[in-house]
Amino acid sequence: MDRVSVRELRNHGGEVLDRVVRGETLAVTRDDVEVAQLSPRSRRSPRPAELIARRRTLPPVDPDLLRKDLDSVIDSSL
Repeated sequence: MDRVSVRELRNHGGEVLDRVVRGETLAVTRDDVEVAQLSPRSRRSPRPAELIARRRTLPPVDPDLLRKDLDSVIDSSL
């Protein structure tokens, strides 16, 4: 487990939290003694009923318009 000092957490808190968001668990140290641990929160997977409810609220997609939009921003010659 990587370690970060309280000073690093204070001065670069956003960067430290970005590491945690990416899945790292970090020990926070003060005077080289571990005092806390930062770890990502476990995410609950949505239940099937929730996924079905979300799907019902999505707008309809016209495949031809979607393809036209994609073609307008992507170089197909690559």
